[in-house]
Amino acid sequence: MDKYVCEVCDWVYDPEVGDPENGIQPGTSFEDLPDDWVCPLCGVGKDQFEKVD
Repeated sequence: MDKYVCEVCDWVYDPEVGDPENGIQPGTSFEDLPDDWVCPLCGVGKDQFEKVD
């Protein structure tokens, strides 16, 4: 699965890890994150993330 980086603070969403502190289980793809999910570090929305090549 692809990783995504926050363009504001450089936090990386890794689907293999998820975001368990915010209820996102490991194995959850970026596309399957809820629309209201925000970066756990700086609070911006999914639209501020870019796919890591």
